[in-house]
Amino acid sequence: MSRETLINILLAAVLLALPFIATAMEEPFYITLATRMAILALAAVGLNIALGLGGLISFGHAAFFGIGGYVAGIFASHAFNMEPMFSSPFEFSGSDQMPVIWLAAMLVSVLVASPIGAISLRTSGVYFIMITLAFAQMIYYFAISWPAYGGEDGLSIITRNGFPGVNTANPLSFFLICYGVLAVALLMFWLIQNSRFGAALQAGRQNEQRLAAVGIVPFRVRLVAFAISAAITGLAGALFADLNRFVSPSMLSWQMSGELIVLIILGGTARLFGPVAGAMLFVLFEFALGGVTERWQFFLGLILLGVVLFARGGLIGLVAGKARHG
Repeated sequence: MSRETLINILLAAVLLALPFIATAMEEPFYITLATRMAILALAAVGLNIALGLGGLISFGHAAFFGIGGYVAGIFASHAFNMEPMFSSPFEFSGSDQMPVIWLAAMLVSVLVASPIGAISLRTSGVYFIMITLAFAQMIYYFAISWPAYGGEDGLSIITRNGFPGVNTANPLSFFLICYGVLAVALLMFWLIQNSRFGAALQAGRQNEQRLAAVGIVPFRVRLVAFAISAAITGLAGALFADLNRFVSPSMLSWQMSGELIVLIILGGTARLFGPVAGAMLFVLFEFALGGVTERWQFFLGLILLGVVLFARGGLIGLVAGKARHG
């Protein structure tokens, strides 16, 4: 068993143990922190498919994170008020069931990501970064100017959405749902990374001319990866809205996109558990340093600077060494 595998198992065990220890200590706040770690890690796993495997530095993934959140909020508000979302060709009054909301969040994220990806992937480098940022900001300002669903003030979710057979109002139960979804996403990342599709995606990141020379169109591979990445990030957004029982345009902001990239850099780009390590570190810094000073991001910036200069493989790379290929 490699050192990285041992680290991955340790991280998974620590994240799972945190809420149980918090329950034993009767400190439900720490369960919320652990749930926040799991959801942010899930969003970063989604981005890691595009950024880590495909080399696509998307600065607009907050758009999909926010879309997932708004799908959860809009579905829940219509279900609570019993007002139809639309009545033609059939009447639909929203839903307060997580599986329905997750499916809708992923579907809408893919529908939005497909045209964004189709246009953005015709560029590369800094142009790709800026065009994804531009699309995300367009969606951000659309949400602000949408008074039907709260506009700038956001939208509250009165009661947390339900999951069959589970009391989601219980913080520990909701954490276990988020942890289970994160585990499935990590398995999906591993399958993609070790599949022929993943090999083509990583080959395109290194040299797209050689990939095209063997008959594989890099554009199509990247577009599919971008859509899968958006679906997972949208799912994380739906869970994040349920965690806070609130969704606002801040979930769509460029700062959110930056945070997701920071999580991956901190933990380790293209590493299986890089997003998990990054999310745990980020939330820990946010909690520990945020209690000392309001300008805790300054110290996070120093840490990020150190990682970029001296540990480009992130926390996982620093401890486990270089990633093995093949």
